[in-house]
Amino acid sequence: MLKLWGRATSQNVQKAMWVIGELGLDHERIDVGGPFGGLDTPEFGAMNPNRRVPVLEHDGAVIWESHAIVRYLAATFGRGTLWAEDPAERSLADRWMDWTATTLQPAFMDIFWGYYRTPEPERDWTIIRRGIDGCAKLYGLLDRHLADQPFVAGEHLTMGDIPIGASLYRYFELDLARPSLPNVEAYYARLQDRPAYRQHVMVPFDELKGRTDP
Repeated sequence: MLKLWGRATSQNVQKAMWVIGELGLDHERIDVGGPFGGLDTPEFGAMNPNRRVPVLEHDGAVIWESHAIVRYLAATFGRGTLWAEDPAERSLADRWMDWTATTLQPAFMDIFWGYYRTPEPERDWTIIRRGIDGCAKLYGLLDRHLADQPFVAGEHLTMGDIPIGASLYRYFELDLARPSLPNVEAYYARLQDRPAYRQHVMVPFDELKGRTDP
């Protein structure tokens, strides 16, 4: 059985859980991080020296970093669906996963951490506005990409959709200005039609407001 360490309100944990849900995998999720603590124990440190979630254990392998976990689960259990067999086709998903991590995520964190998770008196609106502008530009790029296809790598859901899709619920729930993004909004609606997305990504995150713990 798969074991996944991490709290349900962690966006990075949600990526792994969404894949697990899409593939219908038998698993156990163990609450650690945030209000549950447990990241500073010797046992957790032995699994992940960074002391962050998620951590996956499967058949003796211990894997950390959310995108590495998504790729592992897709390659192991989702060949032909989440994981394309053809390397060139698979690179379509890979590049959007990497784009999310290296390009979108910093701008999104300027908003989510700078605005939502920072107590109001401590907010730096220079950083928040930078995030709002950056996200508008980047989600606009995604909007243009989705003009002629339903998912980021083509006609069906792949691992490439997981990191991007995991950010959209929070982006659309924040009470901040957003540009018109008709193709992204249609994409988000398609994701909401998926039971695993609703169960594992559309998780209320009120408990995170004004909190800066991991």
